[in-house]
Amino acid sequence: MGSNSTTINRGLTKRIIPCLDIKDGRTVKGTNFVALRDAGDPIELATLYAKEGADELVFLDITATHEKRKTLSELVNRISQHINIPFTVGGGISSVEDVSALLANGADKISINSAAYKNPALINQLAKEFGSQCIVLAIDTKKEADGEWYVYLNGGRVKTDTRCIDWAVSAVNNGAGEILLTSMNNDGTKQGFALDINKTLSSLLSVPVIASGGGGSLEHFKDVFNIAEADAALAASIFHFNEIEIKDLKRYLHANNISVRL
Repeated sequence: MGSNSTTINRGLTKRIIPCLDIKDGRTVKGTNFVALRDAGDPIELATLYAKEGADELVFLDITATHEKRKTLSELVNRISQHINIPFTVGGGISSVEDVSALLANGADKISINSAAYKNPALINQLAKEFGSQCIVLAIDTKKEADGEWYVYLNGGRVKTDTRCIDWAVSAVNNGAGEILLTSMNNDGTKQGFALDINKTLSSLLSVPVIASGGGGSLEHFKDVFNIAEADAALAASIFHFNEIEIKDLKRYLHANNISVRL
């Protein structure tokens, strides 16, 4: 990895990551974290995305924390048997046992959010047990009237007074190997990613940043890589509803001199 950890990832191949938000065993998608609508069968979608050239897949059980239950390991297991790309799973994870169960069912990485915020020592504990590369810290963040980006918990339902930047820095210091940053302001709007906060984190942190929320056009992906310097871009509705195909997106990025796996 070289001695200068702050430059490890920025020049590498950029990743395109479809996200399956799961509720009641179905893929759903909303706007600004509300108004959810059905987007299809998660196993069918996962299989399709792996075939289409997705670099990774993220599975988020979006009501697990709110409903105080564990992620759907059985569904994770079924999806993992249909794909051959790295698979990140999140939702309701709060212990070493939870992570062990998901990895045993085919997850490659796990994503933690609310539980890590409530118990920051969990990040360090999981990183020591499974390795930092396995631990993705998901941050749901919203820009408020004062111009600052704040952390939200429980699927965007609970506001905190913590600045997104401060939480991201402390989590990486604690052992988080990657940050999945979702802008609630941009989520589902298809008006583009939140370039400012993504750029801030990308330039500040020594781990990869996955930009999420707002991808709606080919140009939006180009901008999040070129301007915000994100390492990966995650999207949902544009893929679920066939507005952009992954292979077309990658061809476009490649044509615009952005390094992607074709």
